[in-house]
Amino acid sequence: MNTFGKLFTLTTFGESHGAAIGGVVDGMPAGIDIDLGFIQQELNRRRPGQSKITTSRQEPDQVELLSGVFEGKSTGCPIGFIVRNENQHSGDYDNLRSVFRPSHADFTYQSKYGLRDHRGGGRSSARITISRVVGGALAKLALQKLGVSIHAYTSQVGPIVLDRDYRRYDLSLTEQNAVRCPDPEKAALMEQLISEVKSEGDTIGGVITCVVKGCPVGLGEPEFDKLHAVLGSAMLSINAVKGFEFGDGFDIAARRGSEVNDLFVCNDDHPGRRITTVTNHSGGIQGGISNGEDIYFRVAFKPVATLLRPQETVDLQGRPATLTARGRHDPCVLPRAVPVVEAMAAMVVFDQFLSMNRVF
Repeated sequence: MNTFGKLFTLTTFGESHGAAIGGVVDGMPAGIDIDLGFIQQELNRRRPGQSKITTSRQEPDQVELLSGVFEGKSTGCPIGFIVRNENQHSGDYDNLRSVFRPSHADFTYQSKYGLRDHRGGGRSSARITISRVVGGALAKLALQKLGVSIHAYTSQVGPIVLDRDYRRYDLSLTEQNAVRCPDPEKAALMEQLISEVKSEGDTIGGVITCVVKGCPVGLGEPEFDKLHAVLGSAMLSINAVKGFEFGDGFDIAARRGSEVNDLFVCNDDHPGRRITTVTNHSGGIQGGISNGEDIYFRVAFKPVATLLRPQETVDLQGRPATLTARGRHDPCVLPRAVPVVEAMAAMVVFDQFLSMNRVF
């Protein structure tokens, strides 16, 4: 459906080439300081036109809060918001009206609904993630009061891969380059690769790693709403995501239990928690419930499906056709997807806090 979450919920609306993207956040406790500048900053991290390796579409993506905030604080009522679309080139998509773009949602939307908005993908466009970023920014503002921080970064573009151990990097460096990678040398190589791919009319995929710090023991449910399952569902709902793993993920499959078991120790010097683990192969979640260690996971993104080169496809009647896309498109979605991953993680974690009545 169009609503995410249980107690802290986000309902979204809008299409890529419609009048606006927007949403309603419900479940925000009253009295939270609402920093509009912070929300806008999060949107600026996602917006197009940031660098030469992103789409050239220029959108201010200015958020307007319509309700639920009074004198800078949340009232406890639903927070409505919109972000108006202002730089649309709908004519760039006229050649897509009667053909199916390879690896897009065109065919499935047409088959399911009997019609589709061919202008930029309509509801299936990644531009819809604007609403997620606003909802995530509001969740982040609440989590800041709870001592929880969320930091995502680009850890792989094509064959260029960072070490899986996030502790090897200074994550404060993430925003200092166009690809949002905390390793400056690897970031330069990634940027060069994306530029090369773009010049060839092609695209490339990669991986985003996310780290959540400050979660207490007890978030998550033991059966169907396991914390990693809810996080996985949230990440897999993001456009272009094809894989999710938490902790050591698939690497564990080739190792022995004696190598990856996280041994418990008593640590009287640890603030607020005496029992900790020596290692964290579990990624901060055991039995579907947070254990107090850092939660970390990886999200795999496919290459953007729109290529600025000819591709073979079929039209609405199934007849062979050749498609050459026009318009302004990202050669790699990773840099602009980093704040979207953080936003989804923030909404999941804050929703879990509310479920435990562990707030304020």
